[in-house]
This record gives sequence, structure tokens and C-alpha cells, in this order.
Amino acid sequence: MVVRIPGTLRIWKWIAAVTVGILLLLGAISWYYSVKLRPMLTAEIKELVLNATDSLYHIEFSDVRTNVITGNAALINVRIVPNADVLKRLTAEKKAPNNVYTIRLRRLMIRGFHPILLFRDKTLHIDLIRLDNPSVLMVNKQLDFNEGKLPRPRKSPYGYISQFLKELRVQTIAFKDIKFKYINANLPVPEADSLSNLNITLTDWLIDKNSATDPNRIYLLKDIAVNINDYTYATPDSLYHININQLDFRASTGKLKIKKFGLVPRYAEMEFGKVAHYAKDRYTIAFNDINLDGIDFPLYILKQELLAKEMNLTNGYVAVFSDNTVGYYNTPGQPKRIKRGKYPHQLLQTVKGLITVKKLNLDNIHISYAAFDPDSRERGVITFENTSGVITNATNSAKFKAANPITEAKLTSNLMGRGSLAVNFKFDLSAKDGAFAYAGTLKNMEGKQLNRITRPLGMLEVRSGFVHELKFDVKANDSVAKGRVDFRYEGLAINLFKREEGEEKIQKRGWLSFLANNLVINTSNPDYTGKFTPAIINYKREPTASFFRFIYRSLYEGIRNSIGLTDAKQEKIRVQVESFRKMRSDREKRRANRRKRELLQRKKAP
Repeated sequence: MVVRIPGTLRIWKWIAAVTVGILLLLGAISWYYSVKLRPMLTAEIKELVLNATDSLYHIEFSDVRTNVITGNAALINVRIVPNADVLKRLTAEKKAPNNVYTIRLRRLMIRGFHPILLFRDKTLHIDLIRLDNPSVLMVNKQLDFNEGKLPRPRKSPYGYISQFLKELRVQTIAFKDIKFKYINANLPVPEADSLSNLNITLTDWLIDKNSATDPNRIYLLKDIAVNINDYTYATPDSLYHININQLDFRASTGKLKIKKFGLVPRYAEMEFGKVAHYAKDRYTIAFNDINLDGIDFPLYILKQELLAKEMNLTNGYVAVFSDNTVGYYNTPGQPKRIKRGKYPHQLLQTVKGLITVKKLNLDNIHISYAAFDPDSRERGVITFENTSGVITNATNSAKFKAANPITEAKLTSNLMGRGSLAVNFKFDLSAKDGAFAYAGTLKNMEGKQLNRITRPLGMLEVRSGFVHELKFDVKANDSVAKGRVDFRYEGLAINLFKREEGEEKIQKRGWLSFLANNLVINTSNPDYTGKFTPAIINYKREPTASFFRFIYRSLYEGIRNSIGLTDAKQEKIRVQVESFRKMRSDREKRRANRRKRELLQRKKAP
């Protein structure tokens, strides 16, 4: 039996009819206002951009679509383009900006523009403006009259909107997956760089009576956030890839964070120099965490100058390799490449953009230098493990160099993972000859730990010996290193090596090693009488040597002089060995002649 409830059915029909009617009415209203608003919005948007930028930019789009009910809108095929004639006029009037942008995108989405507030209070509040896959071209031209300009509009744009709006606020402007191209127009021949997978989020953009003078806002914004994920860049010389897993920056805090940065060579160690056509140092760099604090973002926007109060590098490694057998492969007979001007502080001065890091903190960094030697045909390596310390005043800015021309690095490390090393570098940023100084102390280390570098690169092996303390103080430049070494050790014994012609491996020089240990080297310093022997360094740099090789070879000279293995003594024992060999050869000849005479006498005997 079916029970019918006519009253209930009529209620549901009535509700349905009212709902449909309301939806139709809202749709009609939305359509009406969309059609009504479209030409007005089109005109107002174009007028707003034109007036707010002092006619420098104009916006073009093929269509505007609005939905009054949802408060959403979209601009289709958008172009924001600078006017070249206006730029010339503003430059002549000393009002032009340093950076000029051209932006193109398929669709600009507007979410939540609150039409009730617009009509009732003459305030336009927008929740979100989203630009997906835009193409952004920025041209930078440094203009003297913008020097020291504050991060705010020269003239408040409120004057342009006040006739029809009391306030314009956009909570979020999101640029997603930007294809960014930067042109440096400050050079005789402009240079371009490009970047992709870039995301920029602008927070709380406000135009009202006070926003242009608000010191807590940057170009009318509360904050600017920049993000890059999974970025890979091939360097212009085609020798490296730069990899960044994640980069995040916020203008409000001035903090930049990089996760997993890598400078990755594109060629193996023994191939790298051949591709470069000379013994170019090969770098492999990886850091898990790079943090910069106190970045002056307005300065970077204005002049592309990076100024940071502090930088932190933690949990990473820097590996340097040099194939010292490499010459000019494609041009036989041409002299080797001179490596002047390649010290760290000199290379910093060649960076095109201005960079200043007032304080650089290092923590748990593994540093290694390796080289393939043409004489031993072996690879030597020296390592500085768990390196930590502070570098101050790293800059290529003329202003900061005038105030303080010295970059100082105070570092501690474990040499070969064992010896306790403390070293202080001072780099003269203004010196034309690359002047720098380094002083430090190495303590408590078994001498054998050094064989990984002394045998391949110095043809010397430590059989025994303990380093109590090695103190050094050296001043150097592009040509020479001069200084002093105080080397305290005991129980030293060594082996000397050489590579015979046609042999693949180096051979121990047994007799020479015997003479060196018994007649030449100081087995302890101080000696058994308590006499201490310091050593002088006066090492002339090989013009093709890298910075790391120069440091190592100059210290190695001081160590050799400390143990008594000077060039003069080595030459003396070499002469003695040659004299001994000649005596032995002469004795062998006399013996051979005597045997011949004895054989002849036997044959003649009856």
C-alpha cells in the first residue's frame, strides 16, 4: 500500500522551482554585469597600468572574462610591454627605473575580486592573481640618478586611482614556472642569461594613501618570495653543470636557503684538461645547505648587486684536480697556459656582478687537492677534513675594498684526517700582483700520513717520523713565496724515488736513500743536543701552477730545508753517488780486463 503525502511533494516542488529561479536570476545578473563590466574593466585595467607606471608600460590582452557571482576573472593572451619613447623621456627627466620588463603569458587568472566591496565601498580587494608559465624579459641599465633610491615608488600611484577607488589590494600575486631572461645592458656588448622553473610570490600589494611611504613595504608589497626547484644549468664553457635541488628566498627576512647545491664536471678527471686544452683545475663542489642572511634585496633589484651580512656553508666538499701533464693538445709546440690572476681573491674580482659577503661561516667542509704528476706518473692527493672557520670581507665592490682591502680567512681542519691544522689567510683585494699571506700551525701527526702527496708529487716517502709541530708564516704573490718554517719532529727516516726512462712505475733510490738518512737529513729537530733549526722559504712559482699547488710546493720547500734535504745537499749526494758509480764501473772494467788477460795467458801456456 502506497501512502501519498501531497503537501510534502508540493513543498519540494516549490523549493526546486525557487532554487532554479534564483540560479537563473543569478546567472542572468552575472551575465548582465559581465557583459556590462567587460568594456569598463578593459578600459580601467589599461588605464590603471598606463597611469600607475607614468605611461612607461601598457597592457594588451585579447579578451577579459568575468564572473560577478564567484568574483573571478581572466585576461587572455596578455602582454605587458614598455614604451621605448616614454623610457627615453623618463631617462632624460631622471625618472626612469634601472630595470625594464616585458611580460607575456596565455592567461592571467583573477580570483575573488569581491564586487560588493567594489560597488559599495569603492575598494577593490583581490584574493589572488595567478600568472602561469609567463615569459619575462628584464633589461638592466644602471642609472646614476637611481643611486641610493629607496624601495618605493618615486610618486605614489594612489593619485592615479583615487578618483575611482579608495583602496586597491591584492593579497597574493603568484608567478608560476617563469621563463626568465636577463639582459645586462651595462656592458659594451650586452650579455644575456636565462632561467626557468622560477616561482615568485608577491604578498599583500596595497595602493592607498599611506602604502607608498610605509617603511615596512617593498615596492608596495609586504613580502616577496622566490622559489626554484630542480634547477640545472650548463656553464657557458660547457665544462660544468650547476645543480640546485631547491632555492627559497624571502625579501622580508633577507634570508636565502639553498638545498643540495652542486658544481658537477661534465668530464672525468683525466679527460677534463684535454677538453680544456690545458691543465685547467677541475672543481667538484657539493653542499647540502647554503644559507645567506641579511640580503639587501632593494639593492639587488636596483643594481643586481648581492650584499649579504652573513653566509653559512655546511656539510659539503670541494675537490680540486689538476692533470699537470696536459699541454696544448691541438697546437703542438705552443707554450703552456700561464695561470696568473687565478688566485681565489683575484677570481672574485673578475665576477661581472658585484658581490659582498661580510661574514662567511664554514662548518664540516671536506676539501681535497689532487694532481697527476708528469714525473711520477701517479696521482697525489692532500685532504683537509672537517674544515671549519670564518671568512670576512669577501667582496669585489670598489666601495667596500676602499674601506677594507683585506679578505681574511681563519680556518681549522684535520690534515689527511689526522693532523690538527689551524691556518690564517689574508688576501689583498687591491694588489695588482695578487699578494696574499698565510700563517698557521700543524700539530700531532704521523709523518707516514703525508705519503699520499709527498711520494707522487715530491718523489719522497716517509718511512717513520712524528710531527710535533709545524709552524709557517709566508707572504706570496703571483711570482714568489717567501717566509719561514719552524718544524719540530723526531725519528725521521725517508726513501727517495725516481722514474727510470721507459719504466711505468717509480723506483726507490736505495743507495741515495741510505746516504740521505745517514749523512744528510736531520732525523730530529731539535737534535739530540737541543739545537733547533728553522728553515727559510724562497720559492719561485711555476707560472703554470695552480693556487693549491703553489701553496703545497712552497711549504714542501720549507719542510725539505728543515730536514736538511736542501737542493745543495741533494746535489752533493748525487755527485757522491755518481762518483761511487763511476768507481764501481771502473773497478768492474778493471776486473773484466784482468779476466781477459788471464784467459789469454792460459791460451798461450803450453
